[in-house]
Amino acid sequence: MASPQPHTREAGAGPAVVCLHSNASHGGQWRALMARLANSHHVLAPDSYGSGSSPDWPSDRTITLSDEAAFLEPVFARAGDGFSLVGHSFGAAVALITALQQPQRVRALVLYEPTLFSLIEADGPAPNEADGIRNAVTAAAEALDAGNKSLAAKCFIDYWMGSGSWDATPPERQTAIANATVNVRRWAHALMTEPTPLARFASLNIPVLCMTGGRSTASAHGVTRRLLSALPRAEHQVFEQLGHMGPITHPEPVNEAIEAFLQRHP
Repeated sequence: MASPQPHTREAGAGPAVVCLHSNASHGGQWRALMARLANSHHVLAPDSYGSGSSPDWPSDRTITLSDEAAFLEPVFARAGDGFSLVGHSFGAAVALITALQQPQRVRALVLYEPTLFSLIEADGPAPNEADGIRNAVTAAAEALDAGNKSLAAKCFIDYWMGSGSWDATPPERQTAIANATVNVRRWAHALMTEPTPLARFASLNIPVLCMTGGRSTASAHGVTRRLLSALPRAEHQVFEQLGHMGPITHPEPVNEAIEAFLQRHP
């Protein structure tokens, strides 16, 4: 039986860049970045399991970040022997695991708030900086159990973007986001239980740009702070006025920073 294949957007020529999207999104979130980089880079933006036009996770077994990385292997193969990885949120967590697994292929990393909450959990049980996301997932899961996908999406989106954000989301976008949010337990399990210890990231001797939004959550800031203590060649850029969804809500400054970093580290 053929392995499931990720749906992938592709543009440009030159050094390869693979862009990994956040939860409740798809590779299309990188359209503006793809257009910006296409004159100088070969850009690939896949849809992860159960997102966009990609197939859903086909197993009853709980998914891991390594499973997500394995699903994207055809994309990495198309990118060639050396490529840069750009990731946002869940996609940034997958990018980190991919870089650890394939250090000979990943030349540089760009991470906007990787949600690798296991790094927080490893420092001690709740209460901790992951309480907010843990509570949001619990509320979303309860809404799903009650058959209310819209409420589940509201719990998830309002946690990341602020109270009222779901109600302000255009109705034509709400359906797709609500349908994606049915996977919230799966996402949370993969991120909360990832076994990779913080010390492993010290082996990533490649350029890394870590970006955070000044208005983001304690959980996102806690993960990035820990990674910055371990990654040997990381630089940190803060967008004071942005939140966790900055690459989507305010792509221009984020994409400008990504382009400048990739130009410095081709």
